[in-house]
Amino acid sequence: MNYKDHARKMIFHLFTLLKPIASALVLVALLQLTGLMSSVSYVAQWALLETGLKDADNNPSENQEDFDYQFTIKDLAGNKVLFEQFKGKVLFLNLWATWCGPCRAEMDGIQNLYTKIDKEKITFIMLSLDKDGDQGKVVDYLQKKNFTFHAYLPSGYLPQQLRVSQIPTTFVISKDGKIVKKEIGSMQYDTPKFQKFLETLSQ
Repeated sequence: MNYKDHARKMIFHLFTLLKPIASALVLVALLQLTGLMSSVSYVAQWALLETGLKDADNNPSENQEDFDYQFTIKDLAGNKVLFEQFKGKVLFLNLWATWCGPCRAEMDGIQNLYTKIDKEKITFIMLSLDKDGDQGKVVDYLQKKNFTFHAYLPSGYLPQQLRVSQIPTTFVISKDGKIVKKEIGSMQYDTPKFQKFLETLSQ
C-alpha cells in the first residue's frame, strides 16, 4: 500500500469515527435553535424524578450559614417586596426559570407539596431568574400550569448566596435564619419525609 492509499484509509476511518459525534453536535445545535432542548431535558428529568431516585431527603446540612435577607424582590404585578419581611418563617426558596427544563420537571411536585403544608408557618418563594422583560412569560407559564404558589422575580441586587451556577437550586431556611438545606438540580420534594422535615422546622 502506497502512502496516498494509506492516507485515504486513515481519513476514511477518522471520518467513520467522527460521524456519530458530528451528528450528535448537529442534533444538539438544532434542538437549541428550535427551543426543543428545554423540552428534551424536561422529559428526561421528569422520568428520573418518577423513579424515586431523586427524592429529597430530610437531612439538614452540616454547615448552616446565616441567610442574607438584605435584598429586594418583586411580585408578578411588579410590586417590590423586601425579603426581610420573611424573617421568622421557614422558607422554601426555589430558583428557577421558564426556559429551564429540569426546573419545570420538579414544579408539579413542589405544587403538590405546597397544597399540603401550613402556609402560616412555611412560606414558598419561587424566584424566577427569567429576564426582567420576560415577566409576562412567567405569568403565562404559571397560569397555564395552574400553579398556586407565590412566584417572584429579582429586583436588582441578589446576595452572593443566590448567585448560583446551576438551576434549579432550592434553599430551605429555618425560622432563625439558617440555611439548613441546599439542593442543586431537580428533586422530588413531594414526599412524606420531606414534608415532615419542613413541618419539624416550623414547630
